[in-house]
Amino acid sequence: MTLPASAALWFAPFVLPLCFYVAWTDMSRMRITNHSVLVLLLIYVLVGLIAFPLDVYLWGFLNFAVVLFVGIALNAGGAVGAGDVKFAAAAAPIIQLGDLRFLMALFAANLLAAVVGHRLAKVSPLRRMAPDWESWKTGSRFPMGLALGGTLSLYLGLGIFFGK
Repeated sequence: MTLPASAALWFAPFVLPLCFYVAWTDMSRMRITNHSVLVLLLIYVLVGLIAFPLDVYLWGFLNFAVVLFVGIALNAGGAVGAGDVKFAAAAAPIIQLGDLRFLMALFAANLLAAVVGHRLAKVSPLRRMAPDWESWKTGSRFPMGLALGGTLSLYLGLGIFFGK
């Protein structure tokens, strides 16, 4: 991984609770809130100054812009939700470009696990723990915040142990 372990350690205490919140709200309300996206971006703005060298920190904003632009196009085509796009864009500055292939594989595995886990929980007695969640009633729609937040959490966790 090209993410420095020290950077992952700096981001983890702030980002991990936010990822849990995003997954929770997306499952319960099928919504990734704007304030959670803004908080994630603010975490990058503040913690990124400490965690990354200045040139890496500044390039992170280009990552944000590229992911936001591509995401808006995908959202316009109906492929992804607006909240998913905003969360991915706000998370993009933390992701190191050298880790992109690894991140895509991690996301694919995490997405598969999230979909299977969510669908199994939906038809199991676990559903009684949160009977009013919107994500149980949305048909084929899926709360991507579960996979997106999980992927960012795993990326940071793995970065702590395997980062450069």
